[in-house]
Amino acid sequence: MGNNTMELNYFRDKLFDLLNDSEGMRIADLNTDERNSLLTVRTEDGDVFEIVCRQAAGKEDGWTTAN
Repeated sequence: MGNNTMELNYFRDKLFDLLNDSEGMRIADLNTDERNSLLTVRTEDGDVFEIVCRQAAGKEDGWTTAN
Protein backbone atom coordinates (compact mmCIF):
# COMPACT_ATOMS: atom_id res chain seq x y z
CA MET A 1 0.00 0.00 0.00
CA GLY A 2 1.28 3.39 -0.93
CA ASN A 3 1.09 6.91 0.29
CA ASN A 4 -2.70 6.85 0.76
CA THR A 5 -2.35 4.37 3.63
CA MET A 6 -0.01 6.70 5.48
CA GLU A 7 -2.37 9.63 4.91
CA LEU A 8 -5.34 7.57 6.11
CA ASN A 9 -3.49 6.46 9.25
CA TYR A 10 -2.46 10.06 9.93
CA PHE A 11 -6.05 11.26 9.46
CA ARG A 12 -7.44 8.54 11.75
CA ASP A 13 -4.83 9.29 14.42
CA LYS A 14 -5.58 13.02 14.29
CA LEU A 15 -9.32 12.36 14.43
CA PHE A 16 -8.76 10.14 17.48
CA ASP A 17 -6.71 12.91 19.13
CA LEU A 18 -9.34 15.52 18.32
CA LEU A 19 -12.12 13.42 19.84
CA ASN A 20 -10.00 12.38 22.80
CA ASP A 21 -9.10 15.99 23.65
CA SER A 22 -12.55 17.45 23.00
CA GLU A 23 -14.29 19.18 25.87
CA GLY A 24 -18.05 19.09 26.09
CA MET A 25 -18.66 15.98 23.98
CA ARG A 26 -18.85 13.81 27.11
CA ILE A 27 -16.90 10.93 25.56
CA ALA A 28 -16.39 8.09 28.04
CA ASP A 29 -14.27 5.80 25.84
CA LEU A 30 -12.61 5.67 22.42
CA ASN A 31 -11.41 2.50 20.70
CA THR A 32 -9.64 1.98 17.39
CA ASP A 33 -10.11 -1.05 15.19
CA GLU A 34 -7.42 -0.61 12.54
CA ARG A 35 -8.28 -3.85 10.75
CA ASN A 36 -11.79 -2.55 10.01
CA SER A 37 -10.80 1.15 9.89
CA LEU A 38 -13.22 1.99 12.71
CA LEU A 39 -13.21 4.43 15.58
CA THR A 40 -15.75 3.45 18.22
CA VAL A 41 -16.96 6.22 20.53
CA ARG A 42 -18.91 5.62 23.75
CA THR A 43 -20.47 8.65 25.40
CA GLU A 44 -21.03 9.14 29.11
CA ASP A 45 -24.75 8.55 28.42
CA GLY A 46 -23.94 5.07 27.08
CA ASP A 47 -24.53 5.81 23.39
CA VAL A 48 -22.07 4.11 21.03
CA PHE A 49 -21.07 5.44 17.62
CA GLU A 50 -18.80 4.00 14.93
CA ILE A 51 -16.82 6.22 12.60
CA VAL A 52 -15.50 4.51 9.48
CA CYS A 53 -12.21 5.99 8.23
CA ARG A 54 -11.36 5.17 4.65
CA GLN A 55 -9.93 6.94 1.65
CA ALA A 56 -12.70 7.90 -0.77
CA ALA A 57 -11.42 6.51 -4.07
CA GLY A 58 -12.08 8.62 -7.15
CA LYS A 59 -13.67 11.52 -5.25
CA GLU A 60 -10.64 13.78 -5.03
CA ASP A 61 -11.94 16.20 -7.68
CA GLY A 62 -15.39 16.76 -6.26
CA TRP A 63 -17.85 15.90 -3.55
CA THR A 64 -20.79 13.60 -4.08
CA THR A 65 -23.69 13.52 -1.66
CA ALA A 66 -25.76 10.40 -1.15
CA ASN A 67 -29.36 10.93 -0.14
